[in-house]
Amino acid sequence: MKSRFFLTIFLVFFLAQPLFALTGREVMEKNEALPESKTAVSSVLMQIHKGGRVMEKEFESRTKKFKDDEDKMLISFTKPTKIKLLTHTHRGRDDDQWLRLSSGKIKRIAASDKGKPFVNSHFYYDDISSRNIDDYTYRLLDDGEAAGSDCYRVEAIRQNGTKVYSRLILYARKSDCFIVKIDFYRKGKFHKYLENHDIRTVKGILTPFSSIMTPANKKGKTELRIEKLEYNRDLRNSTFNKEALR
Repeated sequence: MKSRFFLTIFLVFFLAQPLFALTGREVMEKNEALPESKTAVSSVLMQIHKGGRVMEKEFESRTKKFKDDEDKMLISFTKPTKIKLLTHTHRGRDDDQWLRLSSGKIKRIAASDKGKPFVNSHFYYDDISSRNIDDYTYRLLDDGEAAGSDCYRVEAIRQNGTKVYSRLILYARKSDCFIVKIDFYRKGKFHKYLENHDIRTVKGILTPFSSIMTPANKKGKTELRIEKLEYNRDLRNSTFNKEALR
């Protein structure tokens, strides 16, 4: 399962509703069949709402698909501090992540830190990566409603790698099966949820230009707003080497 719901990322899409009953796995396989880009470059505004204040950060995200369905992403902050995060996703095992601090020091993100906030937002390091369909088991729960749309509700439980979340509940629109909401559970308890808004079609690819992560207690939220986006730009493989963090 791919996190197209976040940044480029991010990210999750589905095909139109069929005339026969689907299993959770079949819903996800239809997701995998939707068009996607080989590369993406986006400028993103991050707004963190906490304690009655709004903190703004800006960054550029570059992503590229590599062989074996592995993705690499480089996030480079331009405001207020110049922090970088490099993510290499892998099938069947934990992703590799490195953080370059404003001091220039490079820190590897340990598996035990995947469930910690990324740059003081409501997104965690684990959220900053794509997800492979084969790393999860799926169960179609029932029908539901989210963002004003009738949806399939699919439960996803991770089988490989570090388990930051005990389960995910995905809300897939029945009209086009795009994921408009995700509920995240930790240790069996509802923890937070992601909502996708301002969904547009760019070069045939469904893209949420606004993604909002909200904790279960609704005390604050973090919005990611895409300001500029370009699909399938030529990006060198070296862009995603560890040396690119320096």
